[in-house]
Amino acid sequence: MASPASDASSKPVSGGIARIIMTSDPTSLDPASLANQAAITAVLGNALYGTLLTTDETSKVGYSMAESFTTTDGGATFELKLRPDLVFSDGTPLNAAAVKFNWDRIKDPATASSSLPEAAMVASTEVIDDRTMKVTMTTPIAAFAQAVVGTVLNWVASPAALQKGKQSFDEKPIGAGPFTLQSWTRQAEIKLTKNPRYWDAPKPYLDGITLRTVLDSNQRYNTLTSGGADVSIETNWINLGKAEAAGLPSDLLPLSGGNFLALNTRRAPFDDIRARQAVSAALDIDALNLAAYNGKGSVAETLFTDASPFYSKTQLRSTDRAKAQQLFDELAAEGKPVSFTFSSYPTSENKAIAENVQAQLSSFKNVKAEVAIIDFAKGTALRSTHDFDMVISSAAFQDPEPRLLANFTGNSPANMSGLADPELDAALLAGRTANSVADRKAAYDKVQARLTAMTPVIFLMRSAPGAIAAKNVNGLRQYGAGSLLPEELWIEK
Repeated sequence: MASPASDASSKPVSGGIARIIMTSDPTSLDPASLANQAAITAVLGNALYGTLLTTDETSKVGYSMAESFTTTDGGATFELKLRPDLVFSDGTPLNAAAVKFNWDRIKDPATASSSLPEAAMVASTEVIDDRTMKVTMTTPIAAFAQAVVGTVLNWVASPAALQKGKQSFDEKPIGAGPFTLQSWTRQAEIKLTKNPRYWDAPKPYLDGITLRTVLDSNQRYNTLTSGGADVSIETNWINLGKAEAAGLPSDLLPLSGGNFLALNTRRAPFDDIRARQAVSAALDIDALNLAAYNGKGSVAETLFTDASPFYSKTQLRSTDRAKAQQLFDELAAEGKPVSFTFSSYPTSENKAIAENVQAQLSSFKNVKAEVAIIDFAKGTALRSTHDFDMVISSAAFQDPEPRLLANFTGNSPANMSGLADPELDAALLAGRTANSVADRKAAYDKVQARLTAMTPVIFLMRSAPGAIAAKNVNGLRQYGAGSLLPEELWIEK
């Protein structure tokens, strides 16, 4: 939902350089190492590489560099058709072979892409002709387009440039996006300039973009409102609320699911379901909302928002202090007092959540929570090392496919909790393969019930993938799981 709609009646004007604040620093400009989410590096990926597909607020798929992405067999195979005459910023053709190279590379575990779980759903890719690629799935996934728009599969870089190696590519990344790299000063700023070969003229409207990262949410908002930035990628409910009250242009994508505390079921203490249930019952999420978001967050009480066709009013969890203390005491009596470390990202928001969880649990006996601050690179590595007790993760989505299954099925690399539960797996698979909304809803009702019973995670807030801007900025538009399209931005003169 965008506000105010000042750009609805105005005609875009060209020119200007937008200063955009991100919430995460890239370690490389290789699209496989980026992530297509608001909280990470989505706007940078869209700027350099453009998009194959997009979605609107209702999760309906739209086409950009792809002309179509279709299945005639219920998602067992797809045909990806590219627009004619697409070129990379160096003038070389962006063809089906280039898409295949990128998708196969993301699927290779050695690439260590955050989008490996989604890429691994593809059994094989085949170039049919210059503009056409056939995609064969490991299992039918009718909604696989949703996986493309929510991941780095949506970004295609020049195979020739990638083959020159990481250092060379980071100095001169070649994509077909609306902007190209002018300079990158690590941990400082990334300067981009308009790509004259971009396929969708007269876009981009801007002459250039300067990107920098600000982890602190207060600093992000203050920088924007004091004139130090034109656009801020924003995932903090407090800042989004402040922007709305101030009448600033903003765009917030309403998503189901949300962020959650992932409890590592592979090792003690959370390999014992009682420890998971105890912490879940102990926490007051409304109090956490007040501490971390001034009460402005939207608590994820149910798996789906009430706007979703899969909505059920059944609550995911409830606070029960007496039950929590009873379970903590029971475990301590068995010589297994609950003691764990919360691995927190360095953002002010993550730290506030970690400290509040620690503070709330300090009012109980026989439980001890430590907080360790980790950087984003280590956080990404946790997906494969599993060296944590509790960490914040998320499963935010418009359509539950394919993210929900990827996040919670037993053998998925994206399953942070590591829980392998046959009943949950069966319900997730039924939700993926069912054809009618009614059958999918029945499956997702079972998924929600099983998540509540097994407690692999504790849902906190709906994710808030958003962007806010200065009053002279127009064209804020996101797709997927909160991915800002920089080619749409324009600045009033």
